[in-house]
Amino acid sequence: MSALQHSTLHPAIRECADAVAATASGIRDDQLEHRTPCEKFTVAELIDHLGGTLMSAARAARKEAQPGESAVAPAMTPRALADSAGRASAAWSDPAAYDGTTDFGPGEMPAAFAASITLHELALHGWDLARATGRPFDLGEDTGRIALGVVEQIAEQARGNGGYGPPVPVPSDAPAFRQALGASGRNPGWNG
Repeated sequence: MSALQHSTLHPAIRECADAVAATASGIRDDQLEHRTPCEKFTVAELIDHLGGTLMSAARAARKEAQPGESAVAPAMTPRALADSAGRASAAWSDPAAYDGTTDFGPGEMPAAFAASITLHELALHGWDLARATGRPFDLGEDTGRIALGVVEQIAEQARGNGGYGPPVPVPSDAPAFRQALGASGRNPGWNG
């Protein structure tokens, strides 16, 4: 099963990581305080959140222990975020990363689910950063479909813990990634 999950998820993770790195490389200092579609975060705060999550995702893929709560995370810059995206993608390129369980986020979970969450974070928060900074964030339809599947899988729980807002209506014939954005409570037409 892990080979199938790897062959499905890793190309999407790689595409999203590349898009995040391209977005991060274009973020200017004067954009760091801009609001993002993810209401909890400014651009700078989202860079910190996503960069830290991706560092944890790379450790999860390698089945390494996560640092304790007292560990101080390094400050994230746009360049450091781009590097973290690349490292997470590289870590999930190993088919063995999808086997068994791993420590990620709130605790131990199936490794393939941790890979799905990595894709989710890259796709949605990458789009958030791109929209907030006027950058493109284009994903292929296959990656969009995989992202939509992950969003649909976790939507109920994410709404319950405040991670998602109410669904935003999107036409059923819209590209899959636009549907994923709407299902996550994001307005695909968000313009600040």
